[in-house]
Amino acid sequence: MKFKLFQKIGVAVLAVILVACNGSKSNEAMNPSGFLIKRGVNLSHWLSQDFGWAPKYSYINEHDIKFIDSIGYDHVRIPVDEIELWDENGKLIEKAVKCLTNCLDWCEKYDLRAIVDLHTVRAHHFNAANEGGKITLWADSAAQANFVNLWVQLSDILNKYPVNMVAYEILNEAVAPEHDDWNKLMNRTVAEIRKKEPERVLVIGPNMWQIAPNLKFLKLPEGDKNIILSFHTYSPMAFTHYKASWTPMKYYNGPVHYPGQIITNEDYQKYIDTTNAALVAQTADARDVYNKKRLLEVFQSGVEYAKSKNLQLYCGEFGCLPTVERKDRLQYYSDMVSVLEENNIAWCDWEYKGDFGIYFFDTEKAISLRPDFELIHILLK
Repeated sequence: MKFKLFQKIGVAVLAVILVACNGSKSNEAMNPSGFLIKRGVNLSHWLSQDFGWAPKYSYINEHDIKFIDSIGYDHVRIPVDEIELWDENGKLIEKAVKCLTNCLDWCEKYDLRAIVDLHTVRAHHFNAANEGGKITLWADSAAQANFVNLWVQLSDILNKYPVNMVAYEILNEAVAPEHDDWNKLMNRTVAEIRKKEPERVLVIGPNMWQIAPNLKFLKLPEGDKNIILSFHTYSPMAFTHYKASWTPMKYYNGPVHYPGQIITNEDYQKYIDTTNAALVAQTADARDVYNKKRLLEVFQSGVEYAKSKNLQLYCGEFGCLPTVERKDRLQYYSDMVSVLEENNIAWCDWEYKGDFGIYFFDTEKAISLRPDFELIHILLK
């Protein structure tokens, strides 16, 4: 069923058709605007967290969107950063904006939905503590006003796209001192968007890196059903971020495994420097037994919360570096996708290109090589 045909039929009929086609267990939590997603991939390190891995404005092109559609994804998540779309004077960078709208046009052409995710802003970066940055958003009223205004401007640019094709994610992985700090700014932003776009679907995650147990602290706008609840999961970090240079796992020189104990008791005693508090914290659960059951336990409370709110639940990020044994990595992806789909959770793996990607990645040259079709089959079988 093609996207242009979707636009010609009623939302109720659309819901029945897509639920039947994608095997979802229920359409209870479908948003009224008909923005339906099941399996997606993040277009990272393009308009967000640009590491210079390729010429910025050609990193994602129409061929990529066509390929993403051809292998079975139904949506993309597009992280964007303030520093990529706005210059230091607050003026939009037209070339970057054109890249974003081109991508959305390609998505429409190839029947893909898209989530535009405001990933970082100058006053807030989810990984500021590990990157030498500082989060000022929560104590700076001017920064908060700017944040809201960014969304006003984005809405002006993007409101031409159908509400059943494009959704907005308010902020990636808020890291606020108090949950209510995030609740207040999130609701203020939603209210401004709703003045302009009452039917746009908004993706909202909880405070503190968007972990599922914190969903219960969200104070959502009353009666707004055009909301998708989002969480991220990278548990167990000792496995998914093995050898990651931006985490304490860079200090661990022993092996890791999945399923089972990520770090065996023997390896923990042999390789963990117990004077390294950050590494000890990072590996706190690494001697637990991880399998499908344990993966679900990490976000089970989010499943229950979404049911209580009658809203769709979405895992906007998960993934594992290829630094682990390949068979273990593939098993992790197989178990993760299975447990998400068995619980009717839409998902978006991190990432399309990059070191977590669905392409083989040359770490020395920092380039994506050929598609990893074995991994792709596990994700999209």
